[in-house]
Amino acid sequence: MRLLRRASALLLRRGIALYQTRLCQNDSLFRVHPSVSQALAENKPVVALESTIITHGMPYPHNLSTAREVEAIVRAEGATPATVGVINGEVYVGLSPEELNHLAHCESPLKVSRRDLPYVISKGLSGGTTVSATMIAAHRAGIPVFVTGGIGGVHRDGENSLDISADLTELGRTPIAVVSAGVKSILDIGRTLEFLETQGVCVATYGASKNFPAFFSPQSGFISPYQVCNPKEAAKLIESTLSLGLQSSVLIAVPVPEEHAAVGKEIEEAIQTAVTEAGAKGITGRDVTPFILQKVNEMTKGKSLQANIALIHNNAKVGSQIACALSKHSNERRTRGDTHHHEKHSSDSESDIFGQTNPGSVCQSFGGVGRNIADSMSRLGCRPLLISATGADSHSDAVFNHCKHMNTSGVARLKEQSTATYCVVISESGELSLGLGDMDIHETITEEFVSQFEEQFSSATLVCLDGNIPVSTINYVCSIAAKYNINIWFEPTDSEKACKPFLSDAWKSLSYTSPNLAELVTMNRTLGLPTPEVMPSCPDEVLRVAVALSRPLLEHLHCLVVTLGANGVLLCGEHEAGSVNLQPRKQNKRKHLCALHYPALTVTEEETVNVSGAGDSLAGAIMAGILKHQDTDSCVRTGLLAARLSLLSPHPIAPTLTSGSVDPNKIHTHSWPKPTFMWID
Repeated sequence: MRLLRRASALLLRRGIALYQTRLCQNDSLFRVHPSVSQALAENKPVVALESTIITHGMPYPHNLSTAREVEAIVRAEGATPATVGVINGEVYVGLSPEELNHLAHCESPLKVSRRDLPYVISKGLSGGTTVSATMIAAHRAGIPVFVTGGIGGVHRDGENSLDISADLTELGRTPIAVVSAGVKSILDIGRTLEFLETQGVCVATYGASKNFPAFFSPQSGFISPYQVCNPKEAAKLIESTLSLGLQSSVLIAVPVPEEHAAVGKEIEEAIQTAVTEAGAKGITGRDVTPFILQKVNEMTKGKSLQANIALIHNNAKVGSQIACALSKHSNERRTRGDTHHHEKHSSDSESDIFGQTNPGSVCQSFGGVGRNIADSMSRLGCRPLLISATGADSHSDAVFNHCKHMNTSGVARLKEQSTATYCVVISESGELSLGLGDMDIHETITEEFVSQFEEQFSSATLVCLDGNIPVSTINYVCSIAAKYNINIWFEPTDSEKACKPFLSDAWKSLSYTSPNLAELVTMNRTLGLPTPEVMPSCPDEVLRVAVALSRPLLEHLHCLVVTLGANGVLLCGEHEAGSVNLQPRKQNKRKHLCALHYPALTVTEEETVNVSGAGDSLAGAIMAGILKHQDTDSCVRTGLLAARLSLLSPHPIAPTLTSGSVDPNKIHTHSWPKPTFMWID
């Protein structure tokens, strides 16, 4: 294990060195957000985003909410968002929630293209960056993928007016991948594609067709030179372009989702009317696009705005998937190169771990957040229905054999899928050192698949969702909750997936959630609420921050169970009889809010076998206690005992878990201190 840690340190140092070389010409005019810097240093996927959508693309508050949603989508796909903007004469690569809010409310912001950057910086002004300016900043920071709505192009009658967007020349001289929905139909799309060819820009349509999209419409009447069918193909195309050193961009044109293309014809007719009106009023240059978009929004009664938002959301999702595939491919290639280099040239003993077998012990266990919670509850006398999917392979045979004590009638076995598999390297202290996951099957747990269980949902006392399933499925289950007035518990899984219900109003249908502090920060950040830049370390400060972050969520949620690791568990919710009311909510009438802090049970490093299932054991035991109508103290103490059993076991859910083994009234080896009570304003 020591050798693995040393190898990880070597790789991290190498990544930092590469990043510093990339930014060696950076100066005080460019401010890179710490989260972006860290992601780039660790060779993790980053997606650049423009900010004219905030300053000029949409009215307030749609501009701010869309910007937040787009960033949240990027995070949900596993990448780090880097929204670019100019604030007081400095170019920001990655904006904090406060900086996003500042741009959304900025009075008379400028539309900043390549031409405008020197003037805006020299005057200390603020504005939203267009495609060209965002490309410059992203390339300067070393970000290879940039997502936007649609690029500019050659304007109609451009052969006479020479009105050609700076986006096109920037695409010809800045090596970066641009993911967009093609070109707006208010432009001359044919001449735009010809100009891109002249500039040496590689253009490819994403998906099953080579039709070049026209923003609101998946078809413009023109064909792209090339086509990429999936993120992996797009990533290979981008890497080839960047590796050749051509100094030109790749344009990946993503068609608008089919469900929103239906209104395309109506929008296109409105666009033609608006174009004619703009010409009659003598509107030219940079003022044309905002005028037309505003008129079209008025004529379509908001349909164009909704289609615009859906299009941008889709671009963000696809662009993030491409960025993740590019990062994965680059890291794999780098690892292969490093291995080859060390095998042939290095005599450093630290590098000898590559290509050799290292001593250790191997254990197969059965996990998955939803499965773990259902397992925990089943061992504690409940009979939850697990809804999930596996492949029809040897792994699924082993899973079903292990889960005979559970109700797995809701688990589908899919012939052409692989059972979700997660391979981890656990250190001597029980911490995760390295993880490799094949989780694609989660995408098959769709709204359509889950809808067959609506009858079971309607009569359930409690429904638990984990963050691995798609956003659309989470939204569907939340809509069912609202329909039947049922209680939903959301287990966020990790800090990247914690945002999923909070991308829309779906979160308002949740009753419970069980995040750790990092996941709680993600939830608040997704809602555009202020969050700490640095995580607290002092126990008192940890509690204060956790309570503050829980407070806004309690406007709609019934209770939060915040897991704080060595600092114990914090319950935040409605006050009842000197405690937090954990029982399912019967009415929406708001009572006084309070918090209870329970210290963690002592588990030494020597006793700890692994930490992969402690949180799930805690959540499952608390849910079981709720269903048995136990008081809050009993629920939480049972959960703490279940979590302790998990820490002592090589399995996420300890096989020794029973109602008797975690009954706080029967376990006398622990003294139970009184939990700390706090009122919440």
